Amino acid sequence: MSEKIFISQDSASVALGANDVANAVAISNQGVTITRTGSRGMIWLEPMIEVETPKGRMAYGPVTVDDIGQLYDAGMLEGKQDHPLSLGLTEEIPFFKKQTRLVFERCGRTDPLSLEDYRANNGLKGLTAALAQSAQDIVKTVTDSGLRGRGGAGFPTGIKWNTVLNAQADQKYIVCNADEGDSGTFADRMIMEGDPFVVLEGMIIAGLAVGATKGYIYLRSEYPDAGIILNKAIDIAKGNGILGPSVMGSDSAFDIEVRIGAGAYVCGEETSLLESLEGKRGIVRAKPPLPAHKGFMGKPTVVNNVISLASVPIIMDKGAEYYADFGMGRSRGTMPIQIAGNVRHGGLFEAAFGMTLGEIVDEIGGGTATGRPVRAVQVGGPLGAYFPRDLFDTPFDYEAFAAKDGLIGHAGIVVFDDSVDMLAQARFAMEFCAIESCGKCTPCRIGSTRGVEVADNIRNGDDAKEQIEILTDLCNTMKFGSLCALGGFTPYPVMSALTHFPEDFFPKQHIEAAE
Repeated sequence: MSEKIFISQDSASVALGANDVANAVAISNQGVTITRTGSRGMIWLEPMIEVETPKGRMAYGPVTVDDIGQLYDAGMLEGKQDHPLSLGLTEEIPFFKKQTRLVFERCGRTDPLSLEDYRANNGLKGLTAALAQSAQDIVKTVTDSGLRGRGGAGFPTGIKWNTVLNAQADQKYIVCNADEGDSGTFADRMIMEGDPFVVLEGMIIAGLAVGATKGYIYLRSEYPDAGIILNKAIDIAKGNGILGPSVMGSDSAFDIEVRIGAGAYVCGEETSLLESLEGKRGIVRAKPPLPAHKGFMGKPTVVNNVISLASVPIIMDKGAEYYADFGMGRSRGTMPIQIAGNVRHGGLFEAAFGMTLGEIVDEIGGGTATGRPVRAVQVGGPLGAYFPRDLFDTPFDYEAFAAKDGLIGHAGIVVFDDSVDMLAQARFAMEFCAIESCGKCTPCRIGSTRGVEVADNIRNGDDAKEQIEILTDLCNTMKFGSLCALGGFTPYPVMSALTHFPEDFFPKQHIEAAE
């Protein structure tokens, strides 16, 4: 009889009742050992209970407190599957089995704050390999892997690191951008809550690569649980000689500190983030100089997304060629795709670049939760383009999406059924930009406000041709005149909605008049 049970303590799982379920399991049978893990990413099955058996972990979900007694009676502790909530072997669940888990290899399997678990599951192998190499060799390995920034822009990580390595300064910094603010995204939070040591390990390797001795994690204020777990992980790492004046007994020093963000969406942009990190108002900096030359406190700084840094230990452990073997074109490795919105199987799906959008939405996501037809999918957060079903053959690849006037961004996918009002969605994009703008540049600050007005004019039935011209001109000015991606990318959702769903903007006769 197995008495080892695993229940997620991920924020999404807890929001769905995981803590109550864990307490009920413990009260019902005080002989069981419960390990609280990160989430496997199958959010529609949470709270999920996993039981260790000789065949592997057997899963049950979604479980409520009222189900516990029946599950015990049905032989849950023996891994028996004679219950409606039985899901079989966790790793055989289709949503999970189809994944290629590199970054999320441990998430959901281990105790997030057990360094012993981390070491036993390939943790610190990448750091050990990095400590045996020169800074130049580490940078070359990351460059050769093809790793690109997972936060939105997709900039090659190795090029950024090499710039900081070659910069001359008495102090350099590593900044982890954990200000995950895009709608439909939660990969950063999941990895920080479910496998925090991999983020720390990636930051230490980055420090070794560029000559930095200090790192900061800029964490969004809406992630309190992640903050608690990260700080505990940092203390554990310091107590075990992984962080501090001698990293794993080497001559290299590295320390990490968590800083809580200011609650502004624009602080996800790297220069606004740096301003906020320095204790100032989060306003975009003009570039150049780049943060790689003059970043935090005016010193050369690497600013990388959470998933970018969490990918580094795998690259250093397995090698550049291993990592680069996944993916397509210039998009190498895997991407944790976050599936949300009106969808049956919402959650995190890690896969190599190259799957089509249709495969992700229809086969992996299972279509809409309402059962109605999928009409639009927004990829890349609130600044991402809306794709209609006609574009569902687009491969999940940076260049393929760019060729269709879209963005992968942080790989958040939000699904809409045929009841969605696309004019309302376009207006929301402009309104979002107007509210979140730091106000520094005119195209973003004024253009978005005027954009809301134009959307309202359209709703009121004003002249179609004139309003299309104004909206298009506003988007063009914002795209090419804004200082950062907030104003520069807002035209993507607006123009994609107008291009692919014109019937929501004007009655048919108005469209014909505009043409």
